[in-house]
Amino acid sequence: MSDLFWLTDAQMARLEPFFPKSHGKPRVDDRRVLSGIIFINRNGLRWRDAPTAYGPHKTLYNRWKRWSDKGIFARMMAGLAAEHGETKTVMIDATYLKAHRTATSLGVKKGGVDA
Repeated sequence: MSDLFWLTDAQMARLEPFFPKSHGKPRVDDRRVLSGIIFINRNGLRWRDAPTAYGPHKTLYNRWKRWSDKGIFARMMAGLAAEHGETKTVMIDATYLKAHRTATSLGVKKGGVDA
């Protein structure tokens, strides 16, 4: 697959200060695993649908789960945002929900009595 996502050297250099220290056994290649996690999240794939170039899907999931539970990804985002120097926060909501045609009758019980 030529459309795989890979973090650049510059991007890895900016992210490395946020990585936790390795205790005992060294971690597998951070660039490969983080690139795989980003690819999965960007494309909305299941973990098991990860391309083999990123390694075993279980490794991707385990790293994502451990680092998410420890708040490492949140610290990465906060640290990168702080480096930008922007004082305002702008949020854009692109949610689009379509109601089913029977959604208006959800508050009505059988027999025509309002709930």
